[in-house]
Amino acid sequence: MDLKDKVALVTGGGTGIGRATCLALAERGAIVGVNYSRSKADAEETAQIINLNGGRAIAVQADVSQDKEVREMVDTLVQQFGTIDLLVNNASITRHIPFDDLEAVTEEVWDELYGVNVKGMFNCARAVAPYMKMNKQGAIVNLGSIAGQTGLGSSLPYVVSKAAIHGLTKSLARALAPDIRVNCVAPGAVATRWWAGREEHMKRLAPNLLLQRISTPEDIAQFICAALEQEAMTGQIITVDSGQTL
Repeated sequence: MDLKDKVALVTGGGTGIGRATCLALAERGAIVGVNYSRSKADAEETAQIINLNGGRAIAVQADVSQDKEVREMVDTLVQQFGTIDLLVNNASITRHIPFDDLEAVTEEVWDELYGVNVKGMFNCARAVAPYMKMNKQGAIVNLGSIAGQTGLGSSLPYVVSKAAIHGLTKSLARALAPDIRVNCVAPGAVATRWWAGREEHMKRLAPNLLLQRISTPEDIAQFICAALEQEAMTGQIITVDSGQTL
C-alpha cells in the first residue's frame, strides 16, 4: 500500500516511538492524527514539525482506555480529513515493579495497564474499522514487545498485557479480514524516555544484543511503516530487537 495521502492515526504520537512514527509517516506523504492523553505540548509540537515541513497533521486528545473518547477522536479526524486508512496502536503505559514483589501488583495496576495497553488498542481498532471497510482497505499495526514473548520486562502486568496484545493482533486479523490487515511489531529494548534514569537496568534486561546496539525509536518507526505498506501480511508478530531474543 502506498502511504501517500492516506490518513493515519497514531496513538501516543507525541513522544518516543509514536513521534518517530508520525514523522516517518509524514515523510511518506501520509496525513497524520497525533493522539495524546496527557502529553499535549509534545503532540502539538510533533504536528507542528510535520506541518512546517509541508505535511498535514493535527494533535487530537483521547484516553484510549475510554471508548467514548476514542470514538470522539475518530469522529474529529474523519470530519477533518474524510476517513481513516491507517492505525498505529502505539499508546502504552507501564509500572516499574520488581517481579518478586507480587503484593505491589494491585488491582489498580492491573486495571490501568490492561485498560490502556489492551482495551485501548481494541477500542481504537473497533472505532476505525468501519471507515477502513468502507474503503475496502486498511492497515493496523499494534505495538507489542518481546516482553510478551519472553516473560521478562518492567513489571509482571506489563509483560502479560503485551502478550495479550499479541493475541489481540491475531484475533483482529481474523475478525477484520479481508479488507483490513492487522500486524504487530514487537520491539526489544528501545532508547525512549521510559528508561530515563534506568539505563543500567535496561542494559541488564538486554545483555545479548548480537548487533551490539539498542534500537532507536526511528528503527521501530521504519518497520511500522513497512508493515503498513506490506499488502501480503496479516496476523503476524514481528520481532525487532537487534538479536536480543535469538
